[in-house]
Amino acid sequence: MSRVPAASDHFPDRYGHDVLSSGPPAHHRRRPVAREVPAQRDLVVEEASTGFTGAITRVEKIAGEMIVELEDGRGARRTFPLGPGFMIDGKPVVLTRAAPRAQAPVRKRSASGSVYVEGATARTARASRIWVEGTHDAELIQKVWGHDLRLEGIVVEQLEGADNLVERVQEFGPAAGRRLGILVDHLVPGSKESRIAAEVMKLGGARGNVAVLGHPYVDVWQAVRPARVGLREWPHIPKGTDIKVGSLAALGWPHADKSDIGLGWKRILATVRSYADVEPSLSGRIEELIDFVTVDPA
Repeated sequence: MSRVPAASDHFPDRYGHDVLSSGPPAHHRRRPVAREVPAQRDLVVEEASTGFTGAITRVEKIAGEMIVELEDGRGARRTFPLGPGFMIDGKPVVLTRAAPRAQAPVRKRSASGSVYVEGATARTARASRIWVEGTHDAELIQKVWGHDLRLEGIVVEQLEGADNLVERVQEFGPAAGRRLGILVDHLVPGSKESRIAAEVMKLGGARGNVAVLGHPYVDVWQAVRPARVGLREWPHIPKGTDIKVGSLAALGWPHADKSDIGLGWKRILATVRSYADVEPSLSGRIEELIDFVTVDPA
């Protein structure tokens, strides 16, 4: 009996023998390509060979090999070589070292704590002024607040004492846009300085244009935090003894003449790095005076 020829004997079957097949046999399929993923902290991955799944806690080099540490939901931690062999959402990945995060630029601060302006030129001097009693006051202010003063165009002038302050203020002629900020030593109730300050504020033109502020110290030396020179507190100097001489003697530093006093002050000033090394009872008043004299007239 002869066989009836099948249609396939004459025409090739383009669809294969299995009409439900979606493609060539499995052993001919291409394996999925693993994509590279940066190993960022807290990224959850699965280590394919062990099935250990956890969040990345760190990536570092140990014994010359980069490793990644995973922590699972129970707090267990394991380390694996960084590279291929990991899964995310069931798909293979190659963990790579993440690029370091860009650091936010750090703003440079001046000694006063204000933002330091690189390359800034000094502003033309204002008509307003800050007056202080002596050289040491001026040097301390310039060291800590000098950057701010240059930017604002504020000149600091010395009075060489407060005894003639009333006359000096009258000569200056304070007015709108021509303000005076005055810092005096030992401005406490009942002191000579407090009486002089009260007289100044009675002068014509002083109201709103003159500010007299001060600190409680007999001398500005004591406004430097004593710890900067190795003291727990500044010594009490008996009345009749020069406070600078007595302070240097307490420190065990030379104090025989003006030259020793000048060198002693330079040593003290050299310990001041910023406003943090100055007592708030002084630094706060300086900030107030700078604000006062930099108010532009309306």
